[in-house]
Amino acid sequence: MSLFVASLNSGSNGNCYYIGNQNEAILIDAGISCRETERRLRRLGLSLGNVKAIFVTHEHSDHVHGIPSIHKKFKIPVYITTRTLLKAQLTKAEAYNFKAYEAISIGDLSIQAFPILHDATDPHNFIISNKGVNVGIFTDIGDVTDHVIRNFKQCHAAFLESNYDDELLETGRYPIALKNRIRGGYGHLSNVQAGKLFTDHKPHFMSHLFLGHLSRNNNSPRIVQNLFESISGTTEIVVASRYKETKLFSIQAPSGSQSPSFYSGVEFPVQLELF
Repeated sequence: MSLFVASLNSGSNGNCYYIGNQNEAILIDAGISCRETERRLRRLGLSLGNVKAIFVTHEHSDHVHGIPSIHKKFKIPVYITTRTLLKAQLTKAEAYNFKAYEAISIGDLSIQAFPILHDATDPHNFIISNKGVNVGIFTDIGDVTDHVIRNFKQCHAAFLESNYDDELLETGRYPIALKNRIRGGYGHLSNVQAGKLFTDHKPHFMSHLFLGHLSRNNNSPRIVQNLFESISGTTEIVVASRYKETKLFSIQAPSGSQSPSFYSGVEFPVQLELF
């Protein structure tokens, strides 16, 4: 059994990740327009008509910008915490609450959230599972917590932010307050922090690592590619673009690999009242 994954866009100009099986799919965040989301999916041979839900990490505009236009056209349900909904101003979306470590089923997909540190209201990341194959979303993480480590160890593939190069951030033109926000424990992971998470906690069965949310001013795809290819071992490294989609990848569980099945105790998520 496989999970099919692609980054449709990754960066401060918009974030959107596709994860699905043969029958259904979800988006993690929808930070680009409906038109652009459709265009990029079409180039991959995919359709928003197959997307059954959008899961939201947090309320910042680069993660929710496209939700109103997508929902207007396709009426795709949005899974978002109550506190995040209040900040995101998604007034016309069909919204459902989720809680950390309570799995939600979308067809054969099981989606489980876990909390992260970020300067947002109620930020979460996700593990998506399909019959023994696990794909993780690890983005907008201020620091590597036990929650991050525990979930990273379960992944056959992971989307991991590698936001900034320490030297480029330090010597760049950003004001000191913004620099401290980015690197202060509630902002983003640096290349070095992301690399350490990978080398210290990568499971032996991780086949693909997608590096994303690269800063336009304080990082470069070349720096990230060179760093991670030097430590990748047997894991394929893909640097996600802030301008276009990646190709569609098939993620499979190697024969003999063992990854736990996640608890799926939430069968009927509670629909939120919209305002």
